[in-house]
Amino acid sequence: MNAQTALIAAQAGLGLAGPIGSFDAYLERVSRIPVLDREQEQKLAQRFRRDNDLEAARELVLSHLRFVVHIARGYAGYGLPMNDLVQEGNIGLMKAVKRFDPTVGVRLVSFGVHWIRAEIHEYVLRNWRLVKVATTKAQRKLFFNLRRLKPNLSWLSAEETRAVAKDLGVSPAEVTEMERRLSARDLSFDIAPDADDEEGYGPASYLPAADADPAEQVEAEEWTASSSQNLSAAMERLDDRSRAILQRRWMSDDKATLHELAAEFGVSAERIRQIEAGAMSKLRGLLPAPA
Repeated sequence: MNAQTALIAAQAGLGLAGPIGSFDAYLERVSRIPVLDREQEQKLAQRFRRDNDLEAARELVLSHLRFVVHIARGYAGYGLPMNDLVQEGNIGLMKAVKRFDPTVGVRLVSFGVHWIRAEIHEYVLRNWRLVKVATTKAQRKLFFNLRRLKPNLSWLSAEETRAVAKDLGVSPAEVTEMERRLSARDLSFDIAPDADDEEGYGPASYLPAADADPAEQVEAEEWTASSSQNLSAAMERLDDRSRAILQRRWMSDDKATLHELAAEFGVSAERIRQIEAGAMSKLRGLLPAPA
């Protein structure tokens, strides 16, 4: 049995194959499922282990859903959706049912707590911060223990840090580093669209642009200024009519058509086109060749 199979089986038995309206409705339905006694649990676990009976696995999962909710509520302080915490815990429960050995002599609830908490822990670490606060097994243990042991939201004193480090079996430096990670907040990389002038800064604001080389910027500005000066000087060497046609055709926001200029100068549109072409050719001869 995999987790998906068990989930489908559990949802079908609980009437949760489709949307149930709200998380409160889920809790209400879960609370109505009877709890198994030791003998019932043993029989179901043996059927599943011996015969791969998915119906027995479904009953084991359903009867322990309320226990998952109880554990998940202990992680409410992380600010994550409770229904997501419960869902992750349910996956842990399914894994526990798959691995449960009824011959050992312990109840499923005692065996399953490890798997339920492990899945919730993974979810918290994946989603509590965009940037991971704990990556190694030791860091993960320190993360959850420090959250539990910290008396308030203020920074630990040196004496409190040493006490926590001794209690958890780690160095004070490790406690301080994890406390710094816990106290940090996520910062958006890009500027928020509705940010005002005082808040309109993020990490992206301090990164150099792709064209941020000062030498290249100066070179580009000098080239633009030089080209503008050369073009102005070349235009002055054209006759008045040719200069006016080029300015009206290419250098004005409201560009004139050949027919408009033909009517203005009293010639045909074809003649205006010829004058324009001749002026452009002359300009190319007057402008210096690119380096």
